[in-house]
Amino acid sequence: MEEKYIYSGTKKLRCGFTTGSCAAAAAKAAAEALLTGQASESADILTPKGGKLHIAVERCELNAESVLCSVIKDSGDDPDITNGIEVCAEVSLAENGVEIIGGKGVGTVTKAGLDQPVGAAAINSVPRKMIAQAVRDITEMHEYRGGFRIVISAPDGEDIAKKTFNPRIGIVGGISIIGTTGIVEPMSSSALIETIRTEANIRRAEGRKVLVLTVGNYSERFIAENLPQLSGQCVMCSNFIGDAIDIGITLGFADILIYGHIGKMVKLGSGIMNTHSSYGDGRMETLITCGVLAGVENSVLCSLNDCATADAALDILYENGCAERVLGVLTKRVHGYLQARAKGSARVGAVIFSYRNDMLLKTELADEILSSALEV
Repeated sequence: MEEKYIYSGTKKLRCGFTTGSCAAAAAKAAAEALLTGQASESADILTPKGGKLHIAVERCELNAESVLCSVIKDSGDDPDITNGIEVCAEVSLAENGVEIIGGKGVGTVTKAGLDQPVGAAAINSVPRKMIAQAVRDITEMHEYRGGFRIVISAPDGEDIAKKTFNPRIGIVGGISIIGTTGIVEPMSSSALIETIRTEANIRRAEGRKVLVLTVGNYSERFIAENLPQLSGQCVMCSNFIGDAIDIGITLGFADILIYGHIGKMVKLGSGIMNTHSSYGDGRMETLITCGVLAGVENSVLCSLNDCATADAALDILYENGCAERVLGVLTKRVHGYLQARAKGSARVGAVIFSYRNDMLLKTELADEILSSALEV
């Protein structure tokens, strides 16, 4: 395909194409070979945004009643686990319409709230539209008035899926055929945010009253050890705390509860809602500000500036007998910024912990929201 690039900071990164684009290109190539009797070497497809992709065909196998074509996924410079996977489309003639079926290595939906209904193949709606449009282009070109039966498969999909979020969100037996734009943008956060949305939607479909968010492995370990009854309803939001709150509000959750380690959650005390270091650090600056407001001595505050971690800073605060005051200010600031993000559309609480200092903080609404989350 024609190379497309984006910039991430000063780096020029090459874009790739989604599994949905792979499936559409493979289906179009197979449909054309089926109607012409000649093997296809490539296929041109339109992306949902109107751009065109020229994609090479890896395999084209003509059989008596069907044709199987495959495409190798190219994720560009994105570290995508499905990069290099083979996506196949086996196309046969049908009386009318376009029937799209999941084959080997394509997952099956087992939970409500996903893009496809329970029991359906995990081929999302946008890729389904792309596949259907791609083969319709062939029917018009060759004046064919019948339909197609299309089986999408991925020979290595079952093994690859074990390394993805699919088992967590209720897709079993293989990968998902996904993509909303047809293009993979390297290092894009959109895929992670859409995973958060998908998991949150599942929780909503389960009838959960509270969206319980975790920001990483520490959070999930904390819940497993202290509140195992919550484990089955948590959604990992990683660094995207602000986006996860927005998603919860959009999906109609009235209550949102966030669990996180102090190393990430301290940033909320300065209103930093994406806690990845590339968006801003601010950990020591936040603790120093809280210390100033708590009336801590300058010499203690100056020593915090040399700390590499929030836990190390807490050690100093505890040693000087001022941790409780500083953390009290921090908790109020976190509460304030969370409510500001929600803008009155939901109640948001946070639980902040540190294993090293055996510390546990709860914002003003946390216990009340937790009680609601624990209701059966």
